[in-house]
Amino acid sequence: MAGGGDDKDLKPATRLVTSGRRAEWTGIPGHPGSVVSPAVWRASTHLYPDVAALNAGKPNEDGHFYYGRRGAPTQWALADALTALEPGAAGTMLYPSGVAALAGALLAVLRPGDVLLMTDNAYEPTRNIGRALLKDFGIETRWFDPQDTGAFRAAICDRTRTVLLESPGSLTMEVQDVPALAAIARERGLAVILDNTWAGPLGFPALERGADITVMSLTKHVGGHSDLMLGSAAAGERYYAKLRRTAQLLGQVVSPDDAALALRGLRTMGLRLAQETASALELAEWFEAQPEVARVLCPMLPGSPGHELWARDFAGGCGLFSFVFRGGDGAARDRFIDALNLFGIGFSWGGFESLVTPLDPAGVRTASSWPLPGMDDADRFGVRLSIGLEAVDDLQADLAQALQAWRAS
Repeated sequence: MAGGGDDKDLKPATRLVTSGRRAEWTGIPGHPGSVVSPAVWRASTHLYPDVAALNAGKPNEDGHFYYGRRGAPTQWALADALTALEPGAAGTMLYPSGVAALAGALLAVLRPGDVLLMTDNAYEPTRNIGRALLKDFGIETRWFDPQDTGAFRAAICDRTRTVLLESPGSLTMEVQDVPALAAIARERGLAVILDNTWAGPLGFPALERGADITVMSLTKHVGGHSDLMLGSAAAGERYYAKLRRTAQLLGQVVSPDDAALALRGLRTMGLRLAQETASALELAEWFEAQPEVARVLCPMLPGSPGHELWARDFAGGCGLFSFVFRGGDGAARDRFIDALNLFGIGFSWGGFESLVTPLDPAGVRTASSWPLPGMDDADRFGVRLSIGLEAVDDLQADLAQALQAWRAS
């Protein structure tokens, strides 16, 4: 599933359109039967005209027909397109979910007896991988404060082999100094895995910033329509070989139908991200002026925690941010959520519809606290918003009327 055949000098917006569309997958341009998008190849068995052709497919190389578990043009096209968007990537592996991609990346670089350092703002299912799956394999997970570079350096021991970062954190939005943390890790020979779902390669070129493996939940921005589950992990030559070997040994394969949906979503991802980002920033600024709100957690917002690092390292954002109420309790927060009309109550983000979930990170913190430093202890109840493609004025009006329900406390 390695990339290739795309002009790396093209702008990202152009590569979103052109990548993953090799002639052997779409037909000869200008000839009858050629198509814009690769077809959906549903096949478990690939047939060969003779034994010589069968043997020619045996070398375990990307893009070669062999057996359905290694994929076919639909999956190869998606991986090819994702690789073209990731500067420094040798290839991209696909997985049936973002969590599967994280687990696959971790299992590719960790062995029994190793120590994994995981950022304390990591996605809860990621934490569960450390607490359960890796523990069962004799791998110890330790957590560190995402904003304390000194604590990270001090936490490295002789058995540490890998660090997992998530920036911004998908709940509390802390931005980590990825280049600095990666430099420390490189000094000690550690592999750096980054969950880069929030910004993706358009907003944060992870491998160029020091990560060795960059993971995304394609369920979110790439899919964009809340109708598929997929994940990806991309890396340079050294770590891509490890990813590929581990994924194949685990029998990881994705549906060609889901790959086709992700390819379709990828083509418009840049436009959707631009609209969602602009709307999210406008709403974050509006929330900052509301007396009911104690803290807006949005790194794109000037003055918000982590904004300086975001402005230094990121080229874009997305529609996901959080805010915390000034005082109140869980019941008041729930009334706010229940009063919303244009926000679906549900997990995930990055789709066309706006979503809302309660923000309750205290129970999943190990090395850092909630509320965050500088916040009042009474200001602990918040929500996470995923801003979709609705008119921002309509979203703001809906949020304003829901604040009235919160005031009813």
